[in-house]
Amino acid sequence: MDFVQNSWYVAGWSKEFDFDLVPRRIVDQDLVLFRQSTGHVVALEDCCPHRLLPLSKGKRIGDDIQCGYHGMTFAGNGRCVRVPGQDNRPDSAFVQTYPVEERHGIVWVWMGDPDRADLDAIFEIPQFTDPNWCTHLGEALSIRAHYLNVAENLVDPAHVSFVHPTTLGNSASENVPVHVSTAGDVITAWRWIRDSEPVGFFQNFGGFQGNVDRWHYYHLHLPSTAVIDFGSGASELHLGEEDRDQGVRIFAIHFVTPVDADHTIDYWMHVRNTAVTDESASELMDTLLRKAFQEDVTVLEAIHKSEQRPRTRKPTRIAIDKGPNTYRKRIRDLIEAERTEYLGDPVDPCFIHHD
Repeated sequence: MDFVQNSWYVAGWSKEFDFDLVPRRIVDQDLVLFRQSTGHVVALEDCCPHRLLPLSKGKRIGDDIQCGYHGMTFAGNGRCVRVPGQDNRPDSAFVQTYPVEERHGIVWVWMGDPDRADLDAIFEIPQFTDPNWCTHLGEALSIRAHYLNVAENLVDPAHVSFVHPTTLGNSASENVPVHVSTAGDVITAWRWIRDSEPVGFFQNFGGFQGNVDRWHYYHLHLPSTAVIDFGSGASELHLGEEDRDQGVRIFAIHFVTPVDADHTIDYWMHVRNTAVTDESASELMDTLLRKAFQEDVTVLEAIHKSEQRPRTRKPTRIAIDKGPNTYRKRIRDLIEAERTEYLGDPVDPCFIHHD
């Protein structure tokens, strides 16, 4: 199964990387990561070019890695610096390196052509550095499912009523229309549920007693980062789209990292505009989100199992699939573009296009 290679993917939270060698598989490629004495995290191909033992089964020698089989040693730039028993080092004695960037406690790795690694392409939102918001890193959710199913679940408000009836949704939203926009680079789906009972999440966290107006905005950034902007405000406030900050507003952010065709890691976190300095609020929200996300895991893993079985008929598609269908097509287009060599913008082209 092909993946989008030319992209930044989350390898983990900063706190996971120190002196120890940490193996990771991302888009079916094996990496080993560690923090050098400079404080910089490096990512190398997790495979010694001699006998193919994973370097993560070796050991650190200062800022180098020594293979655990025959002691070949590699620097953080991938070059072999020692072959025990001989002075020369073959040209083939190197390991691939991957660009790494660390921001806001998150470690990103570029998995494609290193010359195309664009730091400006790393996901950002202004709330990360806004003192009026609290940014809290969550957990790594392991899902035995293909990443496309995981990601498209995160641009699908319609499932919330049925998968999360006691946490993030309830029956009041079942027939509320979903709006979808695919005009820009980010696919967005959203809806408001007006004057209804607060869902379980906001009964526990928001403290709402009466009816609320609540919203779900699902923003999917290719290839697989999703931002779910959800919240509630007392119905008598009559909040408009631009007034969401006046309610209890939360961004649940999902960095969906493909491991391989059968396994995905969802690194999730949240950003909130209430109880900004209250650590107990972070712990409560972790508990509530953990329960809701596990409901998704149950569904996604069951779907993945079904997809592995022979089928005699095509799946049915319905109106709410607009966002996921557009997402799948864009992923296919990105993968196809990576199968050809990029030569840059043409100089003095001999063809003139009129469409």
